[in-house]
Amino acid sequence: MGAPGPTGGVPVMDRDEVDRALARLGAEHEAIETSLLALQDHAGRRLLEGAELTGTTKSRWASAEHVITLLWTHFDAYTAALRTARELRSRRRWPTREDLVELTGLLRGPAVTLPHTTGPSGTAAFELSPDITGPARLSEQLSLEELVGRMNRWYAQTLDLVVAADAVWSALPARIDLLSAELQRTRSLAHSVGVRPGEHPAGDDLERITDELTGLRTAVVSDPLAFWSPARSGSSAPGGGRPDTGRYDRAARALEDVRRDIEAVLAVRQDAEQRLLHLRDMLSRADRTLTEAREARGEVLAKIAASEVPAVSGPATALHEQLATAADYRRRSQWHRLSPLLDTLEERAEDELMRARESLTAVTAPLAVRAELRGRLDAYKAKVARHGMAEDPLLTERYDAARRMLWSAPCNLRAAEQAVLRYQQAAAEVLVPRQAGPEDREGDG
Repeated sequence: MGAPGPTGGVPVMDRDEVDRALARLGAEHEAIETSLLALQDHAGRRLLEGAELTGTTKSRWASAEHVITLLWTHFDAYTAALRTARELRSRRRWPTREDLVELTGLLRGPAVTLPHTTGPSGTAAFELSPDITGPARLSEQLSLEELVGRMNRWYAQTLDLVVAADAVWSALPARIDLLSAELQRTRSLAHSVGVRPGEHPAGDDLERITDELTGLRTAVVSDPLAFWSPARSGSSAPGGGRPDTGRYDRAARALEDVRRDIEAVLAVRQDAEQRLLHLRDMLSRADRTLTEAREARGEVLAKIAASEVPAVSGPATALHEQLATAADYRRRSQWHRLSPLLDTLEERAEDELMRARESLTAVTAPLAVRAELRGRLDAYKAKVARHGMAEDPLLTERYDAARRMLWSAPCNLRAAEQAVLRYQQAAAEVLVPRQAGPEDREGDG
């Protein structure tokens, strides 16, 4: 290391230091040139140059274009300074003291003069001028190290913008196009089953999704940076972050919901005839059961006295009308209307059949009571006969009284039940074996 000299306070470099500095600066020159050429050929940069940009991307790309121009201006100044230093070093194998002083000034001092960097609105994000405070200046002095640092900083920021825009353009438009193709297939399927805007909620949803995807693709193409989420971890890699797919994901979920709705409608179309036949059968059974209940009610009123018999309602006319409407929907392929109607009809038809059965049970209850009393009376008579007591006068009298009541019309169930109970009591008394007293057992001996 040389002693301090007339180099603005910077120690004078020796020959080896000069050679090492020139080698390092030459390598940096090649790296910077390669990076700038790669940026020039980057697909994202070409897309940004040719696109009709809006919003955030438009303002940031205007700044970035200015920075790219400045990068080349700074690179040219760097090239010229490096060439001057190389030419000076190549004059002599062993540079003189004056040569080393001059080389030190070129390699370590503020030897590069550049126009004062200014840019369009928004360029401040690129740190164009690190010392913009104070009075305006026409030029600024930089060392080669400061020049390289500034170019690296600007390059990284510009590349980050280009990579982010390219990543969004590479990810989202293709996915939106695929989802739009799926949307078109879903729309065709929906139309085939009668799901149309204004007639079915799913049809309205398809229209909204269509508008959303159209608007989303336009926005992504014109303002990709609005759909970029920078990495929160502070990653230094160019384009650190990921495309923001929130709007796309919501549209995809909405389309999936619509697709499930349409599949449900398709399922209705496939088994509609079977469900209609089942509904007709249930309503027919309900009508037959109500008819049987009305006939039974007439029989009960004629055969049973002093009994409250509930009234029987007529057939469910409203359900038959809705069933006819459902059949009409099927003929006209209005599956989206048929689906909810069938669900409602199936539930109501089951309720109607249950109601008819309960009505028949309630109406025929007195006949069931009479049949039970007749069976009980005959069962006790058979039991009495098995014990040889069929000719007992009291039992015969009570049996005949109960039988006349149960087989007469109209039958008074309350009186008949009492008569059966009296016969049961008499039979029980006769059939209970008498216990012989002590005198009887002694006489038998």
